[in-house]
This record gives sequence, structure tokens and C-alpha cells, in this order.
Amino acid sequence: MAAALAALLLAGTGCSSKANSSDSAGDGADGVRTGPGVTDKTIKLGALTDLTGPYATLGKSIVQAQQMWADEVNADGGICDRRVEIVVKDHGYDVQKAVTAYADISADVVALPQVIGSPVMAALLDDIDRDKLLTFPQAWAASLLDRDAVQVLGTTYDIDMIAAVDFLTRTKGLAKGDTIGHVYFEGDYGATALEGSQWAAKKAGLKVVGQKIKATDTDLSAQVSALRKEGVKAILISAGPAQTASLVGVAASRGLKVPVVSSAPGYAPQLMKTPAAPALTAMLNIVSSAPATSSDLAGVQKMVAEYKKKYPDALVDAGVLSGYNAARIMGADLKKACESGSLAREDVVKAHRAQSNVDVGLGTAQDFSDKGQPASTSTYVHKPDAKAVGAAVNVEEAHTAPGVEEYLRSRSS
Repeated sequence: MAAALAALLLAGTGCSSKANSSDSAGDGADGVRTGPGVTDKTIKLGALTDLTGPYATLGKSIVQAQQMWADEVNADGGICDRRVEIVVKDHGYDVQKAVTAYADISADVVALPQVIGSPVMAALLDDIDRDKLLTFPQAWAASLLDRDAVQVLGTTYDIDMIAAVDFLTRTKGLAKGDTIGHVYFEGDYGATALEGSQWAAKKAGLKVVGQKIKATDTDLSAQVSALRKEGVKAILISAGPAQTASLVGVAASRGLKVPVVSSAPGYAPQLMKTPAAPALTAMLNIVSSAPATSSDLAGVQKMVAEYKKKYPDALVDAGVLSGYNAARIMGADLKKACESGSLAREDVVKAHRAQSNVDVGLGTAQDFSDKGQPASTSTYVHKPDAKAVGAAVNVEEAHTAPGVEEYLRSRSS
């Protein structure tokens, strides 16, 4: 089953960049200052995505959602009287390929509304910061905070796991002295998530048993066996969809029918067409800074309708919402920069950082003014539902879990 899941999902080191934010800076014919990625007629954005690796389904959804946004913007006259173009590069979740792709496009784009992968971002951070290239990673590690040009949208993985532990203690009967498992990817994704779960567990009097895995691990039988021996009462997972399906499916088949809570990247609607679907329905919840795509929010419903119209054969998943949200926010930044008279990279970054209450109608408001803090502390809880749009429904609406503010204060002190 693990091999089949991996096949299904796959189907669906820093470098010196040649870009420099001051290169080609000058005034356009309309008096607006420009720079790399901007001409009198076009604004060019970049996307470093995964179309052939473990997050291929996510990457495809984000690319299509952001292209839909660009088409909508261009049909309405563009931004700053310029047509928006998105240059897409597939790195397949391979860090070296991503480094090469960044070098290929960084001189010719003004911003990056999509970069998939914490390991990829870790390799590119210094270059992105030096190039003043406003970047929205599709990654939520706390290590990505505190950079002027890098904006983690929504919460970070540690906040999500604090919310997950709170959800388990409030709704699933976990009590002081119980043990929970945490299966997590190696690298910044898993490290950030584990920091959050351990902090929250300590506050709640729980014990965390960690199981580190690689992105290439798609059969979690050994991890389930280890957690069963530890007598875990619940399991957290911070990995990809294939890993979540394997974990839940194997656990259910071996009688370890305990609640499982995943980070948002760990679930995809395609899983509800696999043999693991019944176990996922019974055991899994997902913590996310975004609402489910089945949400009744007007902005989400409109996006879903437009996406279905444009891509009738595509599933509407969390990647659609995440990608479209990032694109909408990027568009607002570019418009604000234009109003201030400059589309130069550093001025796009300044326009972004000047905003402290941004709500594009696709979830909760976000604060971009403090680069050292997450843009939001609010999380939703979803559960799988094969009949719903995106195969998930909201269980709990957005809220800040108890302890999150205390945790953030302790981390910054």
C-alpha cells in the first residue's frame, strides 16, 4: 500500500546568485521606479516548485492557482498598468536543482510568490535576503523568520503542533502522564514541529516519543511498531501525504486506533481514493492556518468556483487555497509599491512590511510588520471528508491555542 500511495502522489547548499537588487534600477516611462523583473509592460514573478517529487500534487495546485490569479489580474488591466507573468521552475524537492533554478531566474523576477520546501528555503535564504527578493515560501519552519525579504504566511509548524496538543487534550481525552508519538521529517520542517509539540506536551504533563523519518520513507511500519511499544495514546505527524496515509493505515491495521493529528502539508484529497481512506476518516485531524477549501467563507467559495471553471478535471485541495492566498497578498504588495512610486525589489519588500492587518478574504488577518514573528497565531482544525470540496471540512474555526503567546515570548527572549 505504501508503494502505491507513493506512486499516486508522485504522479499527480547555497549558491551565489547573479542577481542584484540594484541592477537595472531606473524610472519607467510612467515615472515608476523599476528594477529586475519589471519593465514598462510586464511584472515578472518566479515560482520554484515541486512538480515531480513528494509534493507534486501540492506544487501543481499552487502553480495552477497562482496562474489563475495572474489571468484574473491581467484581464482586469494588470498591476501598475503592467501584465503579470509567472516563470515556473520544477526542482522536484531536490535542493541542488532548486539552487540551480534560482540562479537561472533570480536576475529576471521581482519576487517569488512560491518556493516549496524547507530544505530548499534553507539553501536559498542568504541569496534571497541579499537579492531583496520578496519570497513567500510554501514552508513554515520557524528558521525562516527574521528575514526582511522572506515571509512565512500564516503560522509556523511549532504553533500548529501546540494547537494539535491542545486539540488532543481538549477533545480526545489525553491527560497528564500520557504518551504521544511524533513522526516528523528530518530538517527544519520536522525540527520546528517537534519543538512545538515538546513544549506543549511539557506544559500538559505529557511525554513525547519522536520518530524521525526521511522524505523518501513511505512505509512507516517500523515507526508504528515502535510507537505501539511505547503505548502512545495519540500520534502527531509532520511529513507528507504518503507518510500520513502509511502511518494511519498501518496503525489501524495493527489495532493502534488512536487519534492522529497532521500538519497541513501531510494531507491531500487524493488520499481519500486509497485503501487508507477509512482509517483516515476515523482517526485523522489536520491543523492548519487556513480554512478547509469547503469553508463557507465567501472568498473561498468564489475561489473554488473559479478554479473548478478553469481546471474542471483538477481536485481542489489546500494547495489551491495556499497558492491563491499567497498570490493575492503578493498582488496587494505590488499595488502598494506602485502607489508609492517604485516597483524596485527593495521597495516591494518595504511595501509588504508596512502592512499589519492584511485580510484578503481567504482566512484570518495577518501582520507582516514584525519579521521576527509569525504572521498569524490562529489555526483551524479539519477532518477528512471524501464528499466535501477538497475532501476535508472544518471541525474548529480559527483560534489561537492556549499557550501560543507564552511560547512565542519564551522563544524571543
